[in-house]
Amino acid sequence: MDPFKSKGINFFDMNPRYGYIEFLISFTGDFTMASTDLSLMAHLMRRAGFGASRTELKERSRQGYEATVEELLHPEDQLPVDMYELLRYQPWAWKPGTIYGMGHASWTYRMLNTKAPLQEKMTLFWHGIFATGVSKVDHWDEIIDLVDMLRDKGLGSFKEMLVEVAKNPAMIYWLDNNENHASQVNENWGRELLELFSMGVGNYTETDVRECSRAFTGWTMAPKLPRFPMGRFDWFFEYREDDHDEGEKSFLGHKDNLNGLEVIQIICDQPATLRFLARHLYNYFVADDAQVPAWSVTPPRDPKAIEILVEALADSGLDIRHVLRVLFNSDFFKEARFSKLKSPAEVVIGTLRLVDGSAFPGPGFGNLSRQAGYMGQEFLNPPSVEGWHTGTEWINSGSLMRRTNFFADTMGDDSRPGVNAMIEWLREQGDLSPEDFVDACLDVMGPLEVNASTRKELIAHTNESGPIKWESSSGNQASRERITEIFQLIVSLRDYQFA
Repeated sequence: MDPFKSKGINFFDMNPRYGYIEFLISFTGDFTMASTDLSLMAHLMRRAGFGASRTELKERSRQGYEATVEELLHPEDQLPVDMYELLRYQPWAWKPGTIYGMGHASWTYRMLNTKAPLQEKMTLFWHGIFATGVSKVDHWDEIIDLVDMLRDKGLGSFKEMLVEVAKNPAMIYWLDNNENHASQVNENWGRELLELFSMGVGNYTETDVRECSRAFTGWTMAPKLPRFPMGRFDWFFEYREDDHDEGEKSFLGHKDNLNGLEVIQIICDQPATLRFLARHLYNYFVADDAQVPAWSVTPPRDPKAIEILVEALADSGLDIRHVLRVLFNSDFFKEARFSKLKSPAEVVIGTLRLVDGSAFPGPGFGNLSRQAGYMGQEFLNPPSVEGWHTGTEWINSGSLMRRTNFFADTMGDDSRPGVNAMIEWLREQGDLSPEDFVDACLDVMGPLEVNASTRKELIAHTNESGPIKWESSSGNQASRERITEIFQLIVSLRDYQFA
């Protein structure tokens, strides 16, 4: 089913260099397919990472699907990213303070260079849930510290991570828990903990919100030192026993002198928390679904899949690594190909990793790190505590133009090692008819699946210049130009927007 058409949305693909090409595609009918193993591995790497080159896919296919899943689930087995390489050339990335642009640099560098892509993908996942932004915090360093914690805890215990989130100074400031006192309760943190971080609307009462907030009184920040000429001092968590409400509290059926740790345990024991996490994981890794505010009135897209994930979470005590192992090895995941619209992060990082040549933090790296923000997903600065909405809400006229321009510019540059490697692979295939040429391009860039009508349009365009031939130096150059042209057309298709 066409996820756009089902919502009454027409989607027009535009290539900025070749005019407007309208592909009104229903995702039914015949698709071009490469090898099953490569296609399945490509699917896994698009979802559990940021995509992979054909060389990497072949290596991982030899390794095996389940073995690859296990490797992805254990980032501790991989060499960490050398952050000193970044700091050598971009020293302001260490403590960017309030320097716009450099605040995004360290995380962008990690995503471009990591050997553990699932770890970074999960960090993005949690950053979208525990949404904390520099728009209020006004301190890149503190948001980076929060993201670092999410990276460290993101594949482990949800309960442990929730405790660390509650103690994080950026979150405390973001949701005003530094203004939550025994004598005067502030309900902001308590409300969002229940509504957006764990259970969802409809699973608690207003009394639960207040009692939860009372349990977190005294969880605050140590006094902040004033700015110094080179930036700001770090912030630190502080528990003030004298500011904690020691009275009896009634929370989700439990009555006692509850503290924050006990409240978190109660939350983690709730069936609603299991379903909340399951729906988030499904929407992020499997297929676009209803947005968070609609969950209380909109059933899940695949109820059976949600129940499988709920059971995995319950059996493991909310162990994220375990539930992801179940998810990636499930039939519902393997069958959900090209059913998710790529987020800006997937667009930028995935494309840059594919074409190669951007991993080095050279001049302009700060601006490069802001590209996802131009498409609607500014790292470390979600639009609200609700995080980013996904699916079709990633797309508007401005963000679509940014996407297609970015795709076309990067894929059209044959000086990039990744683009050149794909061209060389195509050259090794010898002379190609227009049909074989289009299929080979789709293969080396994915493998990608396109609707039959889209494939027909691409072949018709290629046919205008005849077969691909490599018999002379002039033929070689002409073929390279035609290849980069078709690359640009492919990445401008609606099909390419899906992961």
